[in-house]
Amino acid sequence: CTFGRMEWFKFPFYVGAQLLGAFVGAAAVFGIYYDGLMAFADGKLLITGENGTAFIFATYPKPFVSVPGAFVDQVVSTMFLLLIVFAIFDSRNLGVPRGLEPIVIGLLIIVISCSLGLNSGCAMNPARDLSPRLFTALAGWGFEVFTFGNNFWWIPVVGPMIGAVLGGLIYVLFIQM
Repeated sequence: CTFGRMEWFKFPFYVGAQLLGAFVGAAAVFGIYYDGLMAFADGKLLITGENGTAFIFATYPKPFVSVPGAFVDQVVSTMFLLLIVFAIFDSRNLGVPRGLEPIVIGLLIIVISCSLGLNSGCAMNPARDLSPRLFTALAGWGFEVFTFGNNFWWIPVVGPMIGAVLGGLIYVLFIQM
């Protein structure tokens, strides 16, 4: 929307659909693996420790990562994602063969996650973290999922929004123009 590639009136529908989809997806994973989750930690839903399972649903920072470090991590990973997505869909590039864009973007997400996911899980999309985190809070992990890691929860929400604008801006200013 910021760069005119989608109309602003569609924005709340896309955001709502992504938030709802991520929440339902987290609920589905929880339902499918409920018995395994219960067996793994003797019926306890733990956020951290050897038997912690909350990280399956949302991103959490490693103990060695500072709040500023985690924030930069989220901004940079999303910036790279959008920079390359803009390149994929720019009609002036050779681009990806039509119809293969989802596969290429999926591979891109794997590459970014493998290279930048160590510090805090590489959310790259606020819905990918916020909705599953809310689900885990309601499903039994408790609202500590929002306070854990120096109140880390806001970083994978705000960081990707800033990173997306930066990635798009870098593409438009330095490549598209």
